[in-house]
Amino acid sequence: MTPRENSNPILASWRAVLARRMRDAAILSAEGRVARTFAEIEAEARGFGCAFEKLPPGAVVGVQFGNDARFPALMLALWRRGLVPVPLDRSLARDAVAAALGMCGAAAIVRPNLSEGIAVERRNGGREVDADFLKLTSGTTGAPRAIRFRAAQLLADCDAVCDTMGIGADDLNFGVIPWSHSYGFSNLVTPLIGRGVPVVAGDEHLPRALLEGLAQTGATVFPGLPVIFQKLAEMESDPLPKLRLCVSAGAPLSAATAEKFRARFGVKIHGFYGSSECGGIAFDAGDEVVPEGCVGDAMRGVRLVHDAESGRVEVHGPAVGEGYLPEPEESVLGSGRFVPGDLVRRTPQGFVLAGRVSDFINVAGRKLNPAEIEVRLREIPGVRDAMVFGVPSALRGEEPVACVAGDVSAAVLRRFCTANLAAWQAPRDFWIVDALPFDKRGKLGRRALAEIYRARACP
Repeated sequence: MTPRENSNPILASWRAVLARRMRDAAILSAEGRVARTFAEIEAEARGFGCAFEKLPPGAVVGVQFGNDARFPALMLALWRRGLVPVPLDRSLARDAVAAALGMCGAAAIVRPNLSEGIAVERRNGGREVDADFLKLTSGTTGAPRAIRFRAAQLLADCDAVCDTMGIGADDLNFGVIPWSHSYGFSNLVTPLIGRGVPVVAGDEHLPRALLEGLAQTGATVFPGLPVIFQKLAEMESDPLPKLRLCVSAGAPLSAATAEKFRARFGVKIHGFYGSSECGGIAFDAGDEVVPEGCVGDAMRGVRLVHDAESGRVEVHGPAVGEGYLPEPEESVLGSGRFVPGDLVRRTPQGFVLAGRVSDFINVAGRKLNPAEIEVRLREIPGVRDAMVFGVPSALRGEEPVACVAGDVSAAVLRRFCTANLAAWQAPRDFWIVDALPFDKRGKLGRRALAEIYRARACP
């Protein structure tokens, strides 16, 4: 055993998992076949190690694999060499990958080859980074950056997720959210390595295929996105008797989707709030129906300091990252403290997400919180979801526009807003769609939606 293996607490946890579960199934396919036992992950990790022998400790290695059964072994192999993994989404364009690797000072990138092995591409200009792991994020400024983590911080987040949500080695995680993103890594990959929680490796997002996968694998835990749960709630399906815990994160979950899903499958969707910078923040652990956007109370080991006047919250805990790359922003992240850009409201049922500071629309000097308008629009019969964003206005600086998914007319929307909102709060235009165009993470930034809207208006 090398000194690096002794100093990394995730590797120590993995050894304990191996001692308990060596011959047990660790990774299943979406059809329910065993893709890897824990012993096979270990053997694969040992085999991958030789591919990184020429990289110095502290070098950053990009990992662009997707939800692949080789991914956990690759993490173990990199950590054993003292290298710093930075997972990359498989859908990233080549120029975006190059920009991310350059920003991190990566020495190499590893991808799957045509067989069951890996292909390592060396890069020039790599530099040593004082970290065990990097996550890509836009941070609080919108500019691409990375977050530095120690292995102990990743393990603390894993412990908080498993202990708060009641996830154990007898469970089976259904792993279709991207493993390269913070949500998927914290809820699927580290519980496998650090706690021995098996996972289904899949990336199919068609509703019928998801339901078949849940049924065939007998998965008990399903971390998903609001857009996924919305589609499943609209499907006809046989019961899923083994599914006991559904977790929604990435965007607020609508009350209509939560109620319809519970009525169809008999399982409550629990709201979860987290951030790349600190992992899990809050979780709705109860069985009762909560207000829309409610994410419950602080995760175990997390302390939240809420300023009711500003709506901001400070996150304190052992899972908070070390800081940003390439430039630190110590007023926001560091020393066990993180200040998200989200606005939250405290209620008897827990914290409720109420938008982001950067989302405010400046209407003739007045600050409009688009999340407040979206809540009102979802009250209208026929509206499934809504997102409000700002567009430039020569007279008022910005004007609000509403993108509305549902079976409703612009006239109905306009009448409701005239009767229930102040004139300056009412959207100038209503863009009606079948479904909001969320990305793979269940997100769509208001800025990106505004660009799509303006391109439609000015082809």
